[in-house]
Amino acid sequence: MTAVFKIGGSLEADPHRRRAVLQALADGTHGRCIVVPGGGTFAGAVRAAQAREGFSDAEAHRRALDAMSDAAGIFRGIEPRLVQSFEPWAESTTVTARIWNPRRLRGGHPDIPETWDVTSDSLALWLAGRIDADRCVLVKSADAAGGQDAATLAQHGLVDAAFPAFAARYGGRIEIWGPSRTVAVAMRDAA
Repeated sequence: MTAVFKIGGSLEADPHRRRAVLQALADGTHGRCIVVPGGGTFAGAVRAAQAREGFSDAEAHRRALDAMSDAAGIFRGIEPRLVQSFEPWAESTTVTARIWNPRRLRGGHPDIPETWDVTSDSLALWLAGRIDADRCVLVKSADAAGGQDAATLAQHGLVDAAFPAFAARYGGRIEIWGPSRTVAVAMRDAA
């Protein structure tokens, strides 16, 4: 069994927690996993550049994938035991923890809209579905209230706007690990 762990870019503000989570994943504490990096300040720079330069959402999406790729490199610098993976669904390996580099999605994928509605949150769910992971964990800098479904989380801005649709297609368990609590996302149909 494999799990997908998305490490939020907002954890840049809490480097000790980010390092501890990456070390625990590399240690195998949570079993076999694939780490999905959030774009963090790199993605913020893409948003600012789009506002300044006026390029399309599709181009912003591609640049945000590059931001996630840059974050993957930083994560490997923090935890060198993470093995970089471009296509984890095609690999058979005994490595406990891999970090996904989404750069190959720059050419587009029919299941992934190229808009700001899709961030690393939805991409983590997409990847979890693609590899048939039993759970997808979003490690966030903010706690989620218990009992909320994906649509409610999106309305409150804790996840991106596309997240409910991706959650509806994903068959595994979805958890949000905040700084002080872990909650399971209630499974309801996306609106």
